[in-house]
Amino acid sequence: MKRRFNKLVINSVPKKENHSYLLMFNHFSFWDGLLAIYLCLSLKEKDDDLRSIHFMSLKKQMEKKPWLRYIGSFSVDPRKKSIKESLDFAAEILSKPGNVLVLYPQGNLESNHVRDIILQDGINQIVPKIAGNCQLVWSSNLVEYFESLKPTVYFHMMDAGTNHDYDFETLSAKINVHHKEAIKKQFRFTDN
Repeated sequence: MKRRFNKLVINSVPKKENHSYLLMFNHFSFWDGLLAIYLCLSLKEKDDDLRSIHFMSLKKQMEKKPWLRYIGSFSVDPRKKSIKESLDFAAEILSKPGNVLVLYPQGNLESNHVRDIILQDGINQIVPKIAGNCQLVWSSNLVEYFESLKPTVYFHMMDAGTNHDYDFETLSAKINVHHKEAIKKQFRFTDN
């Protein structure tokens, strides 16, 4: 993985012990899943209770890339009745401490330079059903090349609270403020 990138820079947040983890990213490339695995393994400590990593993927992506199921992906199809089963399964995963669920709440691929992250409603169907403690973590992942032919990926992470203090509008607002701040830190802005 490191051979494909110039650098992978993680601006991490403290993990809450005895929690599961809902790890949310902006969805901008084919690399997102591999970057998520890299991030999880990089943050894992020797005595960590991290058990398994799961990915929620759109059914059409799973059909195009069937190998995704071998790295912990399960499908969701927003247009079908089976969506309830997929969302319930996601909540079940997050009800066990140490499990990680990677979710791209935008639902679609978008440029990592978009200013506003628009969350789809699926997260609203998952978080309230989690039994136990779950830490919600957002990461605005941004790519730059600067002096290299290979990209550098910056993981700008944010602790977004837990399932116990979850509110969709508050989460959406926090993510958007954080994402805009990450972009400002990353890029040089002018007022013109």
